[in-house]
Amino acid sequence: MEHFVSGKIFVRNIKHDSYDVLILDWMVPDMDGYEVLRWVRENFDWPVPIVFVTAKDEEDDIVRALEQGADDYIVKPAKHRELVARISAVARRASNVDDTQNEIEYEPFAIDLANHAVKRDGTRIEVTQKEYELIVFLFRNIGRILSRAHILESVWGRNPDINTRTVDTHVSRIRTKLSLAPEMGWKLSSIYQHGYRLERLT
Repeated sequence: MEHFVSGKIFVRNIKHDSYDVLILDWMVPDMDGYEVLRWVRENFDWPVPIVFVTAKDEEDDIVRALEQGADDYIVKPAKHRELVARISAVARRASNVDDTQNEIEYEPFAIDLANHAVKRDGTRIEVTQKEYELIVFLFRNIGRILSRAHILESVWGRNPDINTRTVDTHVSRIRTKLSLAPEMGWKLSSIYQHGYRLERLT
């Protein structure tokens, strides 16, 4: 989790990182919460969920935020468990992760979530556990730019001994093992000063 003390600092950072959920307040220095919300919806290339947590409880404020693209609006003081539950629900809806799902399938790939197996055209591809976890994360976020820091935290957790070169190495291996190349209908590209994006081209 990251905290930003002003709207301008937040906007500057979101250009170079990726997040599961954005939490905004109306009262933000430099840019108010509405301006930040509008900027994100007009400029950010991924429909990241946005939750307002604010003391402003007028109906007009709530409607304005929701109409501009906020996914939820929570009035302070918010109860901790309710706040966590509602933010988690918004993140879960946005991630398209189905806990009952047994397989992720995008031709010619099939990822068996129960047996931790990755197949291409029915043939199993040998991958390490971390390569498997990274493959699942990438295929659950097709088309989304993912920062190296976001990948590190999501796949490796908060481990201070792991650095972004680890991400680069694993991505390179996955690209080769899965033949993620334009001529094969897929592209796993490096986004300059940001991270990676897996795209389906056909």
